[in-house]
Amino acid sequence: MTQTPGGDAPLCHGGDLGWLAAAYPDAPRPLLDLSTAVNPWPYAPGAIPATAWTRLPQAAAAADARDAVATALGVPDPAAVALVPGSEAAIRRLPELLPPGEVDVLWPTYGTHADAWARAGHRVQRRAADALGQGTAPVRVLANPNNPDGRVVDAATLRAWARSCAARGGLLVVDEAFADLQPAHSLAPEAAELGAVVLRSFGKTYGLPGLRAGAVVAPPALARRLAGHLGAWPVSGPALAVMARAYRDPAWLATTRARCANAAADLDADLAAAGLRVAGGTVLFRLAETPHAAALHAALARHGIAVRRFDAHPAWLRFGLPPDAGANARLRAALAAAPAG
Repeated sequence: MTQTPGGDAPLCHGGDLGWLAAAYPDAPRPLLDLSTAVNPWPYAPGAIPATAWTRLPQAAAAADARDAVATALGVPDPAAVALVPGSEAAIRRLPELLPPGEVDVLWPTYGTHADAWARAGHRVQRRAADALGQGTAPVRVLANPNNPDGRVVDAATLRAWARSCAARGGLLVVDEAFADLQPAHSLAPEAAELGAVVLRSFGKTYGLPGLRAGAVVAPPALARRLAGHLGAWPVSGPALAVMARAYRDPAWLATTRARCANAAADLDADLAAAGLRVAGGTVLFRLAETPHAAALHAALARHGIAVRRFDAHPAWLRFGLPPDAGANARLRAALAAAPAG
């Protein structure tokens, strides 16, 4: 659900099941959360050193995690990487580092982007994907792949946009929260050289959103400014340990890419069988379209299943990946009993 950018009301996101438990106390338990676009097969954190809990986060641990991120993303200089407590924090803080000006934001997309730039005093223009490259704003913001429709902008186009933004004294900001599993068009290796900013989420791909970890790739001077803006210890000691380990595990990532892609294809089939049109998505979520979206959302909630709806697009529902065969069967049964087509 989205709010007007810059408003006082907080943006609503998926993942909080309190509303479902309160509104549907008789719904079957356990509740099934498909409202977030988080990998349901998380990375196993492994043993965390006791000192990660009992000491302030160490500079050496932060440097180790930063090196792991840079290597995994193909970033030549680790100084171009800033570690952040989740990409949401970076989305909020980055607009505060630039003087107020014109900002074009791809729309629809993750709602925090437009809201954060507007709250920081920027003049935000929402633009459809086919018009984003035609504006003259020095700052352009997009998610790639996009949330919630999964639209992808190719790397060559992103490079051209980055250069045009830099020529105007601005920058291109690319939210790559879902790019770990669809890396072909990532701008991360070139971001610093192009004067662009790339945001990376750790929680979505690695299935550990509660850890609150992420990274930003930017020209080193901007990366340092952002890090300074976040304070002395932006990422916890346990999070640093898990990040360093996970980003050095390419075999896990390759297996996860295949597993999620197969699960997304299975979800497509289940949604289509229920009469829903799959309008887009990534390998971590699917966007379905139906004129009965509101009724379907409520019907699934009565079955103890949370999916994501959008006030600005009342025909849309976003489905995360069911975590196991039981969840798949439960979703299929609920869809079969609900209005869909």
